[in-house]
Amino acid sequence: MFKTTRPLILAATLVATLVLPATAGTPTPQESEFWQAEVSAGNLPPVAERLPAEPLIVDLAAKGREFGAPGGTLRTMVTRSKDIRQMVVYGYARLVGFDENYDIVPDLLESYENDGNRKFTLHLRDGHKWSDGSPFTSEDFRYWWEDVANNELLSPSGPPDFLIVEGKTPTVTFPDETTIVFEWENPNPDFLQSLAQARPPFIYRPSEFLKQYHEKFADAEDLAFQVEDARVKSWAALHNKLDNLYKFDNHELPTLQPWLNASSGKKIRHNFVRNPYYHRIDSNGVQLPYIDIVEMEIVAAGLVAAKTNAGETDLQGRGLAFRDASILKKGEAGGDYKTLLWKTGVASQIAIYPNLNYSDEVWRDVLRDVRVRRALSLAIDRKTINQALYFKLAHPGAMSVLPASPFYDEENAKAWAQYDVEMANALLDEAGLAERDKNGIRLLPDGRPMELIIETAGERQEVENALQIVTDTWREIGVDLIMRPLDRDILRNRVFAGNTMASVWFGWDDGIPQAHTSPAYLAPTDQVFLAWPKWGQFYQTGGDVGEAPDMPEAERLMQLAHDWEVATTDEERSAVWSEMLSIHADQLFAIGILNGAPQPIVVSNRLRNVPEQGMWAWEPGAHFGIHRPDEFFFAD
Repeated sequence: MFKTTRPLILAATLVATLVLPATAGTPTPQESEFWQAEVSAGNLPPVAERLPAEPLIVDLAAKGREFGAPGGTLRTMVTRSKDIRQMVVYGYARLVGFDENYDIVPDLLESYENDGNRKFTLHLRDGHKWSDGSPFTSEDFRYWWEDVANNELLSPSGPPDFLIVEGKTPTVTFPDETTIVFEWENPNPDFLQSLAQARPPFIYRPSEFLKQYHEKFADAEDLAFQVEDARVKSWAALHNKLDNLYKFDNHELPTLQPWLNASSGKKIRHNFVRNPYYHRIDSNGVQLPYIDIVEMEIVAAGLVAAKTNAGETDLQGRGLAFRDASILKKGEAGGDYKTLLWKTGVASQIAIYPNLNYSDEVWRDVLRDVRVRRALSLAIDRKTINQALYFKLAHPGAMSVLPASPFYDEENAKAWAQYDVEMANALLDEAGLAERDKNGIRLLPDGRPMELIIETAGERQEVENALQIVTDTWREIGVDLIMRPLDRDILRNRVFAGNTMASVWFGWDDGIPQAHTSPAYLAPTDQVFLAWPKWGQFYQTGGDVGEAPDMPEAERLMQLAHDWEVATTDEERSAVWSEMLSIHADQLFAIGILNGAPQPIVVSNRLRNVPEQGMWAWEPGAHFGIHRPDEFFFAD
């Protein structure tokens, strides 16, 4: 059996496989040159035995794409060691996933049945295998559900939240090797969308591999030795250390992604090689992915644009910003690449989050006054920011959903987003902040100057540039903006603890929600929404940590999020979306500045099937994932 730990014996220069014409039904599988030596040596079965009985056949012609020839090494860059997990994001092999129209379709699953959002029957592909050749069956789901998710040592908080409906877990059954059934008493309309996320919940595990580290299945003496050898405290700690399907840092852990991790430990360059058991083929029978190796280099954030400009990457979006576009265009000839400008899917490219749970009581009361938040929004010159930072290519406006969403409303997009210093000053006077010091800065109720500290992650130059412009216009309304750059993790921890007055980040990750999208991220259900971390903590911990929402509008958002979950029709869910978006437009829990700023995507001139016009979005879409990099190939 092929093992992922075997050293690769193939040269970097790879010969493309012969591509035969498609025949009726499932085409005859074609062996790639990459694995031919392993097959010939008897270390790997032939491709026909590695594929599921019914692989997913990709209709490239229907997508307007070319048939590719396997081979080559694709170079890309990330800026942190832990970002090798982007290979799981970009690979985007999911039980179900979004297609190019943002419809949910089967992927790893052969099919599924949805009975009123209460009962979901999942059908696996017969003969599907993990990357080490072990079978991918309902046992992998049973193992996760019974022996991981419901094991107190491995999962102290129990099954993930998206499976809890009205406080109850589902009934999960496994009728046969290829069938899994999740059933709830009440509807769970968010189930399929959760499975299609950029960071999926992974409701299965490679059971054959992980059982050797589980006390229920492993030999006690062997397991004790493994625990001691790994220098961890318990078998559970060892199991969790090795069980990283998303982090992708355990090269021995089998995967279902198009590329598997072939590098152990921390390195400057990580190699990911094609998964010999991947379930997708083209209609000529060629097993995907077309590209044999992905080489991911870890570089300092400030070097991504320069190294891209020098032609040291074949596909790059991460680490690039619109401000890099001009220098990237200049380097196209020498670097043998082209620079595409894709749309972005976040609700706001730059958004300011006043912390409604800030620990300073005086400031907290000020920030909770909607007149103050409206005044701060009105005193932002969005057109100037758009001109200075994005050459008028972005769209000034409040934080709301984008026109690509069926819930887009122009009034919401424009709410309190015009540049009106006079109205802003009037609102602050009305809020009881009329007194000023000798420098014209307004005074808080306790006499302190209104110095509003906004903390940033210090990762995006356009954020600092935009806040410099905001600093000037806020002075016109008597507010002194003080910018404080921090490390991303430090910033988030400060926000979560209530120590940050205000912060700046992107807007909602999903700015293009569809009818099947849960609006939970519009309600105080998660501390990651930086305007209400304590309320989010309260929900996430069942009241053990944080604070209960105590603003009527926030309480209403929580009720509406629940109404969406129990709704039985799309009309009811659409009504919930409309009201929740109206509340956000009125209350400005986050102050959006602009959206739709183009994202530079650099593509080697040799690389094919990369869309000229694409969407760069985390949710939905997984950045490159929705565009299916397993279908990209090198023309030569």
